[in-house]
Amino acid sequence: MAHKQRLLTGLQPSGTLHIGNYFGALKPFVDLYTEYESYLMVVDYHALTTMRDPEALRAAIFNIVRDYIAVGVDPSRVVLFKQSDVPQHTELAWIFECLVTVPFLMQAHAYKDKVAKGLEANAGLFNYPMLMAADILLYDTDIVPVGEDQRQHIEYAREAASKFNNAFGEIFTPPTEKIFEGVGVVPGIDGKKMSKSYGNTIPLFGTREEITKAVMGIVTDSTGGRPETVYAIHALFRDAQELDVLYENNTNNYKALKEALIEDIEAVVAPMREVRNSISDDDVRTILANGAATAGERAAEKMQEVKARIGVTV
Repeated sequence: MAHKQRLLTGLQPSGTLHIGNYFGALKPFVDLYTEYESYLMVVDYHALTTMRDPEALRAAIFNIVRDYIAVGVDPSRVVLFKQSDVPQHTELAWIFECLVTVPFLMQAHAYKDKVAKGLEANAGLFNYPMLMAADILLYDTDIVPVGEDQRQHIEYAREAASKFNNAFGEIFTPPTEKIFEGVGVVPGIDGKKMSKSYGNTIPLFGTREEITKAVMGIVTDSTGGRPETVYAIHALFRDAQELDVLYENNTNNYKALKEALIEDIEAVVAPMREVRNSISDDDVRTILANGAATAGERAAEKMQEVKARIGVTV
């Protein structure tokens, strides 16, 4: 039997998810993860670059674990753990930070974009790519699923691996990114990209009432027979051929089309919402503890090798 490649992805504990998150990241992961030896990591230390509310962070950690299990991740078939439970992540990040230059880190698109938006230019945000490189390389990761806008993070991980291998000998394998294709930009209720920061989302695990309120608020172009934003969101939930018939039969009947969209969203979301509501805090703690034990064992083995190479083992 062929050995499975190892896949790792990070989950940002950053609040309420919406259907754009589902189609852009959660569903592609669920469709993919069983093909690999998969590691699913809650990146709570990464969240500290912007979060300063301990209770909000704690709640977000519980919620992101519930979210992924609710959409179909089987915790017995994935190593699901919390970054802060495996101290080797920050330990390896420091070693990588000693190998790369400040001008190299200054090229990071994510850092420049966030600072341009007014976020504090703290050292954690600046060094973020090296902690991400450590996250990836610590587990000899083969595949990292990312969006197109995150491709540079994988390039940074490859550079960190190269710097270390050149200095101390070959022990890190450069990872390969897997870009999710085909979803594109999910529009929000105002027609712009769906984003929590724009306040234009349809909540993934919202109540039927919350979903109804969001859908009925989708902007429509009164000059056309087909409401394009409604249609674009609807196309995520129903076959295009079926959808075209529905929209042709309801030309200019925007209320009926929105009601049909509500039913189709609810058909997908309601079963997941039920699963999510059944997951207790203790369930999450058990899942994370089991994941941390597995991840921690592998990380400790890798760091022993790293320490021997750099000369701190005596």
